Amino acid sequence: MALLPILQYPDPRLHKVALPVGVVNDEIRALIRDMAETMYTAPGVGLAATQVDVHKRLIIVDTSESHDQLQVFINPEIVESSGVADCEEGCLSVPGIFEKVRRAERITVRALDEVGASFELSASGLLSVCIQHEMDHLLGKVFVEYLSRLKQQRILAKFKKQQRRVM
Repeated sequence: MALLPILQYPDPRLHKVALPVGVVNDEIRALIRDMAETMYTAPGVGLAATQVDVHKRLIIVDTSESHDQLQVFINPEIVESSGVADCEEGCLSVPGIFEKVRRAERITVRALDEVGASFELSASGLLSVCIQHEMDHLLGKVFVEYLSRLKQQRILAKFKKQQRRVM
């Protein structure tokens, strides 16, 4: 297993749209293991392949307190959603920023698991929010893009300033 570098906002690669996974094979399973190690080390509760510069429709999530219930979603699609919830979100690609985002309260997602078997899962609460957040990455969208233009500009200015300090 290996730790993968996580792309940081405003990296333009975060806006690439991910392509479907054609076949679930050992290469995909190795990517899942590497993503899991990266997410748990970060630490985070979700990670999309886009965030590690792999533009395939793959997300992983673990919202458990014990951090030992990894859920894998390959080629995920939301087939049903209901309700509205405003939840505070953060992102491994936008470190230190936490803002409220409006999302569906409950969802049903259809995907493939790590062996390529199709499944459906109904989710609410943190799991629902996390799945929607990670699926946005697959579409090239970062959660800060749900915020007002003013908040987006402030966040962008903060990250550009941090990047100048590093250089």
